[in-house]
This record gives sequence, structure tokens and C-alpha cells, in this order.
Amino acid sequence: MNDPAELAREQAAVDGIYQVLDDARIRYRQRQRQIQAHGATGSPQNRSERDVMAAHLGDQAARLEQVEEHLVFGQLTPLQGENFYIGRVGLQDENHSQVLMDWRARAATPFYQATARHPLGMASRRHIGLHRRQVISLEDEAFDLSHARDKQIELQGEGALLAALQAGRSGHMGDIVATIQGEQDRIIRADTSQILVIQGGPGTGKTAVALHRAAFLLYEQAERLAKSGVLVVGPSSAFLRYIEQVLPALGETGVVSSTMATLLPGIHAEGKEHPKIATLKGDLRWVKLIKRAVRSLQRVPDDNQILLVGSSKLALRPKTVKEAIRRARLSGKPHNQAREIFVNYVLDSLTDQYLDTENRREEAELAAAASTAGLGEIEIDRDSLSERALVREDLRSNLNVRRAVNLCWLPYSAQNLLRRLYAYPAFLARFASEFNDTEQEILYRPKQAEFTPADVPLLDELAELLGDLPNSSSPSSQQASAFARKQEQSRAQAAIEGQGLGGGIVSAEILASRAGASAEQSSLAEMAYQDRTWTYGHVVVDEAQELSPMDWRSLLRRCPSRSFTVVGDLAQRISSGGSSWHQLLGPAADALEEEAYLTVCYRTPKEIMDLAEQVTTAAGRPSPYPVQAVRQDPNSLLTEKVVTIDAASVEQVLKEELDYLDTCLGKDRGRIALVCSQHDLVTFQHLSSQLPFKIGTDPINDRVCILDAVTAKGLEFDSVILLEPSHICAESVGNLFVAMTRPTRRLVTLHSQELPPGWK
Repeated sequence: MNDPAELAREQAAVDGIYQVLDDARIRYRQRQRQIQAHGATGSPQNRSERDVMAAHLGDQAARLEQVEEHLVFGQLTPLQGENFYIGRVGLQDENHSQVLMDWRARAATPFYQATARHPLGMASRRHIGLHRRQVISLEDEAFDLSHARDKQIELQGEGALLAALQAGRSGHMGDIVATIQGEQDRIIRADTSQILVIQGGPGTGKTAVALHRAAFLLYEQAERLAKSGVLVVGPSSAFLRYIEQVLPALGETGVVSSTMATLLPGIHAEGKEHPKIATLKGDLRWVKLIKRAVRSLQRVPDDNQILLVGSSKLALRPKTVKEAIRRARLSGKPHNQAREIFVNYVLDSLTDQYLDTENRREEAELAAAASTAGLGEIEIDRDSLSERALVREDLRSNLNVRRAVNLCWLPYSAQNLLRRLYAYPAFLARFASEFNDTEQEILYRPKQAEFTPADVPLLDELAELLGDLPNSSSPSSQQASAFARKQEQSRAQAAIEGQGLGGGIVSAEILASRAGASAEQSSLAEMAYQDRTWTYGHVVVDEAQELSPMDWRSLLRRCPSRSFTVVGDLAQRISSGGSSWHQLLGPAADALEEEAYLTVCYRTPKEIMDLAEQVTTAAGRPSPYPVQAVRQDPNSLLTEKVVTIDAASVEQVLKEELDYLDTCLGKDRGRIALVCSQHDLVTFQHLSSQLPFKIGTDPINDRVCILDAVTAKGLEFDSVILLEPSHICAESVGNLFVAMTRPTRRLVTLHSQELPPGWK
């Protein structure tokens, strides 16, 4: 409905809401600057109070500065009472009247879930389309049973939804907050405390649903998640860049995003390896192997080790070492931290030996001197405590003692131990009794080889058992630092409680870090990303069907509460193993609380979806959860066979597709991906460099890019040009399914070899 009078009326309302937003932004920033102008003056408690308020105001302003686009997108009219507007955030005017309802509020639920059969107390719903701050369209739905229609697929806000789907791709995923459908909203608001699996085929919006669920939880469970944050794990860095604007546009910034390859601070596992090797590294048999390898760094000598200290000979006895190891292990600390307990016990024993030896020698010398001089017994006066401390420190710094202690309890880093396991087959064989000879052999690689993504959970397992290497700071300085931090946290917590800000996104821990660290390290996301042991309040895992059991161990370690949103599609799995989510979750399966299913494909035309499912079924991998597409386009499939795929054939197809998008979307709008197998990628990249078009490798910023099917996972394009699909199918049927279902408009297939079975 585009009645001018109605458009004008809604424009006035929208103008008023934007004015409230502008006023709030200005107010927060002005108050923040006023507080910061006081500088570092006053008592520590006063400074903490100012830091609390300044941080709170800054966070509120930043949140409102992210929600400019499509601030208002809906209106609900109850059967009784006044209508109200729905938007990205909740806003109140200066009289504390609600002018905009946050889409996550319970009162906003009918906007997404009300139907003619179940109106949820509503008379009607209006979708408001904005361009910048201008109202450009209105779409009304009356919840009147007399007008209810039987549809195969019930869509709410159909006009707004189709407009969003038909818009050109921008290189970044947009949020779907204005067009969330009923089945999606029920999943977003699902009341689960542990693992929720969202199974959804291509184009069902499963990634968007997972991200909006994260935003909903950050709103619904603000107090809990403010202190711990949310981790989003994606399949590739390109994918993370693709989705990076969604949560900030919903007003949420306390989120850490990572791939499995970058999960560990300081580790960027960019190496490549055969899928069979990666699968082997994901096996849970590594848990026992790694535990044995770490235990091997704790050794009891077969015989007494004679240590020369000055003119004294000390014996490091197996019995002493065995008892020291027992005590260190009982502490439950990681290997490198428990080593201090081991060292202290050994040093105490050696100190006793040294003092006993020196005492006997001194007594013998004095007795001999007294006898020669004709004197009686001579009493020795010692400051035993100070002498013992000096002897102990001398022993600690003695090279022979240090060497012997290290041989019994060797400090080690996770990286070096894993490299050693790979590079020395005999060393690996000592701990790999569950692995056969062939499996052990394919694990070999030289020490200087790059780590791969499959190495990350193994490094994480090692780091959990080893802990950090001993640092150079003294125990006293560590204690002083911990005490100072605790004091700062106490002052910050008192300030938060005193000013009634406990429900916000600022915690005492964050404020204490801001007081003692640089601004670059002050955000929750930065602190969490730099801390391997950080535990998150919630974790979102996308393309989860590809994770190994060892991957899941790493992720479970980061969320002890088991609060996960797990997203994926069994039909897109690269390997053929794993027929259910319960199987694929591995060690996380016991925390699986609910499986939800998205059944409607919004993105990909029906013709493309039907073809993709025909091909995968013919290959013996039918989709276990087929979806129903809402859009049809008889022109969405083009197939061209050539003698050979050369520069001329690719140039012709690409030119036609660029012209097609220019016609549909406007000049230079829309995005195209040339997708091929991993094996063909280098060849086709070289070929594309010969064309008179700019063809890049960045799916986010390049209008036309070339990439393999694995990198395309999770992304979407207006058009996809598929190069030699039989080669992709040979690598993985799942990869071919992914490649075929990336376009929102058209799939163009260019091939010189026979198409895979089922292609009609």
C-alpha cells in the first residue's frame, strides 16, 4: 500500500523516532565527554566511578550509532489498546514513553509469529520500508480469519521479503530483522539452555537465524552474557567478513568471531593437507596419545643421579623424583605450572642433603681442630633459616641441578611437542598404540611445516595439559599484580552497583582491564580473543557439519555451560560419513537438547534447488532434509558445453552474465562468482587473468571473483558460473551441492566433460 496520506503519516512518525535516536546519541556522547574531562583526579574509588559511567555512556552511544539503517520496520495494532512500532532497538523519549519497541522484546513476538489463524491478540501488522530515513513502502496484513488462505508456504510480509530477496548482493550479509518468518522466529526465541541444532538447507536463512538468535540472547540474558560474551565460529575468514556487519547492525558488539584455524591466540593455521590426514587428526584417539606424550615429559631416573655442587656430591634419587612427581600431579595443575611443585620438592630434598653433608664435614673439621688444640666440644651457632634459603637458591641456579631437574620434568610448549610428534616417527610410535602403522606414517611431516586447521584442536589439547611456559616475572610480582587487579575490580564493582548499572554491558572485570591496559585491549572481544582459557556464555557454530570430534572438544572447553547454537546442513557435508547430528556432534552429543528444522528456501530459485537435489541423489547422497523453495524462475538455469574451457569461452559467458545483472539490478550492480574444484583453482585463476575483466579472489569486495567450492561455503552471489562440475563432484558430492546452491538468481554451467549423473 502506497497511499500518499498513509505514507505521509508514517513519515511523520518515523521522523519523530529518528529524532529520539539522534537526541539520545548526542546526550550519551556529551555526558561521556564531560565525565572524561575530569581526568585521573580524585580517589581511586572516584576514578572507578567515573570510568564506570564513561564506559557505560560510550557503549550506549556506540550501540545507537550502529542502528541507523532501517531503524523502524514494523507496526503492530492490537485488538485492544494502541498500536506500537517495532525496530532494531528500544527507544524512549524524554518523558520515558516507549516510542520504539525492540524486536527482541516479548511484546514484539506477534510481529513475526502472528497469523490469521493465530493472531496472538493482534488486529493487524504493517511492514514499513525505508530508504535511509525516507518511508518508501507500506504493506498491511489484517488478521481476519475470513481472509485466511490455505497456502503450501505461509509467508508474512511477503512483499517486504521478496523485495529483500530480489535485491542485489552487496558482498556482506544483511540482517533479516525486518523479514523474519514465523518458523525462523520460533527458533530465534527457542528456550533451550544447552545445544540447539538448526538444520537447514541452502537459502533457508540458517546463518541469519543463528546470528539473530545470538542478538536475542544478548538482549534476553544480558546480565549473564555481558561478562562472558558470545563466540561465533565460521568455516573461513571470508565467511566471517561476509557476516561481520549483522550483529553490529542489531546493536550488539560484544561478540568474538573466529574460525577453527584462528581459535588459539597467536596461531594462524594456514597450512594445507589431504582431507584424509585432517580426518585422522580429528579422531578422539588423540586424547590418549596426547596425554601419554605429556606424561612422558615427567621421568623417573633408573638410578641415582650424582650431581656435583661445588665440592659436594649430591644424589638425585629415583624415590625422591617419584614422590615429587606424585605431589605435582595431585595439584591438578597443567604440566608447566605443576613443575614448580615438582622443583620445590626436589630442591628441598637436595638442600637437606647438602646441609647434612656440609654439617657433617664442618663438625668433623671442628672436632679434629678441637682435639688437636686439646679443647672439648665446640658448639656451632647457625642462622639455619637464612642459610637454608641461600643454599636452596644456589642449588636452583646450579647448572648441573637444573639440567637434572629438566630431564626429569621438562617444560614444553604445545607447538614444539606437536612438531616433535610429527617429525620423529619413533617418538610418535611410543604413544600411538591405537593408530596402525599406515596411520602413523601419513602423519609424518618435517618440523618446519605450517600448522593446518586440523592441528588447532590438537594444540589446544596439548595447551590444556601443558599450560603456559614459565615466564620471567617473579612470584612476588605476580601476586602484587593480582592483588592490584583485585582491588581495581572491587572498586569498579562497587561503582557499578552504586550507580545501578549492573544490567548493562560493562562489567567490573572489563573496567579493571581498561584501568590497567591500553585502549586497544579494553573491549570484551579483545580480552576474550587474546585469552585461550576464556569461557564464553554462548557459542554459535556455523557449517558445523564439517567439525571433527577433536574440534568439538576445543569448543566445549570454551563453553562449559554447553550453551550452543549449532548450524549446518547434512547434505553439504564434504565427506559421506555421519548420517545424523547426534553422530556428528561427537563428545558434544550428550548436550544436544533440541533439533530445529528450517524447511523453506528463500534465496535459491526452485529450478536450481531441484537440479542440485537430483544430482546429489544420483550420486548416492540424497538430501536428508529437502527444502521447499518459494521462488521460481524459468531462466535461472543455463548450461553450455564447449570443446575446452578457455579464455574465449569464459569471457563470452561472463560478459553475458554481467549484461544480465546490469539489466536486472542496474549498471555495475550484482555479484558473480566463478566456482571450480580445488584442484582446478590455480589453472582457472591463470585463465581468468587473461580476460578483459577485473576478476579477483576476494568474494567480499570483488564484483567478480573466482574461488573453489569449499571457500564458497556459506556465501551467496547473484549469479554463479560453475566450471567443470564433474571435477567438483569427484572431490566431494557435498562440495558440488554447495557450489550449485550459492546463486540467488542464476546458475550458469560451463563444461567440456560430461556432467554428473542426474543433470537434466
